[in-house]
Amino acid sequence: MTVTFQSGRATATSRPHSTLWWVLGITLAGLVFDGYDLVVYGAVMPEFRKPGGLIHSALSAESQAALTASAGVEPGALTPAMQSAIGEAASLGGVLGSCALFGVLVGALLVGAVGDRVGRRRPMLVSIAWLSIGMALTALSTSAVMFGTLRFVTGLGIGALVATTAAVVSEFAPRGRKNVANAVVYSGVPLGSTLSALAAILLLEPLGWRGLFLLGALPLITLLPVAWFKLPESPVWLESRSRRDLSGAVGSLIAEERVGFAGLIGRRFLLPTILLGMLSATGLLLVYSLNTWLPQLTGPLLGSRASLALLLALNLGAVVGGLFGSTLADRWGARPVIAGFFTVGGLGILLVTATHSPDLIGLLLVVIGVVGMGTSGTQTLIYGFVANYYPTSMRAAAVAWCAGFGRLGGVAGPIVGGMLAAAFPTDPTPVFWVLAGVCGVGVVICLATPARPPCVAPPETAGRAPGDGGLGL
Repeated sequence: MTVTFQSGRATATSRPHSTLWWVLGITLAGLVFDGYDLVVYGAVMPEFRKPGGLIHSALSAESQAALTASAGVEPGALTPAMQSAIGEAASLGGVLGSCALFGVLVGALLVGAVGDRVGRRRPMLVSIAWLSIGMALTALSTSAVMFGTLRFVTGLGIGALVATTAAVVSEFAPRGRKNVANAVVYSGVPLGSTLSALAAILLLEPLGWRGLFLLGALPLITLLPVAWFKLPESPVWLESRSRRDLSGAVGSLIAEERVGFAGLIGRRFLLPTILLGMLSATGLLLVYSLNTWLPQLTGPLLGSRASLALLLALNLGAVVGGLFGSTLADRWGARPVIAGFFTVGGLGILLVTATHSPDLIGLLLVVIGVVGMGTSGTQTLIYGFVANYYPTSMRAAAVAWCAGFGRLGGVAGPIVGGMLAAAFPTDPTPVFWVLAGVCGVGVVICLATPARPPCVAPPETAGRAPGDGGLGL
């Protein structure tokens, strides 16, 4: 499939190989910056709690003094005032962490409402520009309120990007390789998270937290120009639109399709749509809880650098889990693999409570890697499951629904984590118990989801672009 240009817009024609790799590369790079955004807040949050930081400055004078005095104090020696101040800071940190996720929810649902009608290319380009500008503006924040507001604005672009990406990948990937292609692209999220943790380790001190957020604006000058010239419109979407237009022109009732969200609430798809939304919410609650709170929960005992190393292990495990799990999903189906990975993630989280010690840091890194496989890696499989579950006419809406509704879990993650951290300021064990239980909930929801909607042929027509001769990955 070659790419031609008409009025600055790319369209797909006939040679599959080069276009597929451009699409995979562009969407992968976009999700790298999504992953960077996911972790950067959790990585810099300890800076916000220091004197003069955004969280510290938002507290009362008494709480500021108590929070400052608590630095370096052993957990058992904390006074009630110190514990109260730590709890206030944790709660505010959770709220700020959730602001971006509210934006993601809204952005995903907005693009889902229009994506199946306007195509894939335009929402992708707008979302890349939007999230870049949002990250740059966030770096200029001077208060917690301003920071939270701009995180919400940035989240709008991230939600649109995530919701569009899975539809794009599913419609360009060859049949039989859809889950693998999806995992390759969505490995960009943990890769970006890994880069964010590395940037925090290496650059937080010289650049400060503002510098790390400015790095998140790089897609505006790097990725967007490439996407403008190299990202074509989905030929599968164009074909689907042409069928609908032709059917309407001749007054035909054949192949009458509900488009977008209207199709999701139809009789055949309503139950799986609800369950898949809940499944995504469960996965994202785990992803955002761990990426936001892992440094805070482990920092007092292990130190800040060791805690950031755990973020690296978590997200490297997610990359491995997504790629390995997708290979299994293409062979055995996504549903049993997702259930199995949630089980592994839950067991790994329980093991964290037994290895959370400076003397066992090597073993703890391995265990956290397994947790990453079973949580963030599982979320990659969920997106692939959803994208390949629905027909073209409602695919973008379906992914948007799961990305958007799933962000309710993402919103809850930092808030619930903050509440638990405030309730147990000296011992993170109960927090890990709760997260392991969430993995169990994910297993139940996954197994309750129908393997295929009733009376629906296995989706796709969709996976090959015209002229696809069986391109492998």
